[in-house]
Amino acid sequence: MAEETERHASWLELFFDLVAVAGVAQLAHLVHESTSLGDVGLYVVCFLAFWTVWMCFTVYGNVTRGAARTAPVLGAMLALAIMAAAVGHLEADRAKAFAIAYIAARALSDRVWQNRTSVRIVVDWPVAQIGLGVVPWVVSLWADAPWRYGLWALGLAVDLLITFTVTGERMAAGLGGRRGEQRRRPVPQSSEPVHLDAAHFGERLGLFMIIVLGEGVLVVTEGMTSAEHWTGAVYRVVFGALGLLAALWAVALQGGFGGIPFLRANALRPRLMLPAHCLTAGILAALASGLGDLVGHEHVSTGTRWLLCGTVAALCVLGALAGAAAGRGARWTVAVLAPGLLVPALVGFLHPGPLATVWPLTAAVVAQLAVTRFLPRPTRQ
Repeated sequence: MAEETERHASWLELFFDLVAVAGVAQLAHLVHESTSLGDVGLYVVCFLAFWTVWMCFTVYGNVTRGAARTAPVLGAMLALAIMAAAVGHLEADRAKAFAIAYIAARALSDRVWQNRTSVRIVVDWPVAQIGLGVVPWVVSLWADAPWRYGLWALGLAVDLLITFTVTGERMAAGLGGRRGEQRRRPVPQSSEPVHLDAAHFGERLGLFMIIVLGEGVLVVTEGMTSAEHWTGAVYRVVFGALGLLAALWAVALQGGFGGIPFLRANALRPRLMLPAHCLTAGILAALASGLGDLVGHEHVSTGTRWLLCGTVAALCVLGALAGAAAGRGARWTVAVLAPGLLVPALVGFLHPGPLATVWPLTAAVVAQLAVTRFLPRPTRQ
């Protein structure tokens, strides 16, 4: 038990996470200063694809407990690097490279669970080794935009459907023998159900969220670097933007679990927690991409203003749902939702400048922290 409690991310896992730094930065550009629903939809699809590959190998590292093979992990890093580099020019000639890298990474993620005599079945997240959702991606290699993006979305939708409907226990009962029969081996493959290490997995999910928050810090720093004059207004906007990121860090990591605001360990099963983590990370990455546009500017564009307000409100709703799942009670939920929805709505419709945009949003998140700190959690009967 002590060994499980003290387990942390390995050096290979931390090295693997470096590719997420590049990926989050490139993916955020898809939604930066955009009011097009098409751009937002493309961002959602590409982020979910990138996150899915990252999650497949994060699950692999979690289950193998430090014994993960280096070559497959490095291969996944290469695939993710290609995907990250391609997202900026998907409308040109790099969409096929993005799709091929995704297909290769998913095929590799299925292969790592097999050996000569057995196949391990990830009970908590079967998508790590079911390749049905990859089929539309293969078909997309012969399709043009916008049909290729629709096929990508279809493949990811299949993965989500598998996440919520396919049980790992049923996979373990039939998959191993079927694969052994297909390969006509003298000894059919046996199946071995495996489960996630919850504590270690929470740390890995939290590290991904730290990477996303780090992208926000980088964007704010770059905005300050490009500002022509460092006036008092610039400093106040920078302090507000960094304060917003710090408040989001507090609700997601100090007050949450796995980077999901206000969630508690074991409050959700993995097949619910993982989609919630993906949604939270995607929203937070979009928010981070817009913070740099507040620094050194006198006005806030409509796209940036609604991007920031919409993402803060969405994170508030996710946090309220996660807190409710953790048993925080109806009073807490209403008290958290009030500032998290009303303040972004007011900021969005009043068209304020950078200073009056960032500080009220920061105050809204801080108010949620204050509610959690001072409103007692109801005791269970």
